Amino acid sequence: MPEWLIYSLASLLVCAFVVMAIVMRHRRVADDEDTSETPDVLEYMVMMVGVVYAIVLGLAIAGVWEARGAAEDTVRREALALHEIDRRLDVYPAAYRAQVRDRIDEYARHAVTAEWPAMERNEEPGPAGAELLNRIRTDLAHRTPTDELQAQAYQPLLDEVAAADVARHERLDSAGTTLPGVVWFGLVAGGAVTLGMLFALQIRRSTRELMLASAFSALVVFLLFLVWSFDAPFGHSGADSAQPLRDLYATVA
Repeated sequence: MPEWLIYSLASLLVCAFVVMAIVMRHRRVADDEDTSETPDVLEYMVMMVGVVYAIVLGLAIAGVWEARGAAEDTVRREALALHEIDRRLDVYPAAYRAQVRDRIDEYARHAVTAEWPAMERNEEPGPAGAELLNRIRTDLAHRTPTDELQAQAYQPLLDEVAAADVARHERLDSAGTTLPGVVWFGLVAGGAVTLGMLFALQIRRSTRELMLASAFSALVVFLLFLVWSFDAPFGHSGADSAQPLRDLYATVA
């Protein structure tokens, strides 16, 4: 299910629930209840709950945003290292260049088509990716330089393989959710309490107040959805975060 559809459904359900609860509460209000004023202590409590929840929500958004950025940087470094290997092969014979580039193509395709779905399911990708990368390392390490240019490119090529290996391990370690379950419990419970404070206020059933309550509810749902969307560093659906590797094997000759 697309993420925009998940957000739309969640927002509509929460807004409908809040409006329905306000309408039902208004119908049960006693005839002699004064709904024109709100006690000062309730206003203070609502303000404090809103401020505390906003701080917690802001820290959660900042945390998952930083984790998403770090994951994307890891993928770029992995793709860049493989791209550098491809570029530095120009000093070698054509047949050997084609052999190593085929290895790079095979590794990149496997990472996108096999490892990414496993990472999205929070599963262990398996040893196939490491084996494909080791084949690239073996091809480069066992090739004896035959001239000065090849001798100068030999060690940098091995360094780039090591950099790709390190980036791959960092990518696999970054898979899965960023926030622990207890944090999610606090975010959801805090959102429910924050929305529940609407009913502590002596809110009436006027069109303006219902619209404000719906807008506030939609904002809380949107912020929680934002945290959920960024909580998976490599995304919840598709392999958009794998675009650097996809671009790599799409251009390998």
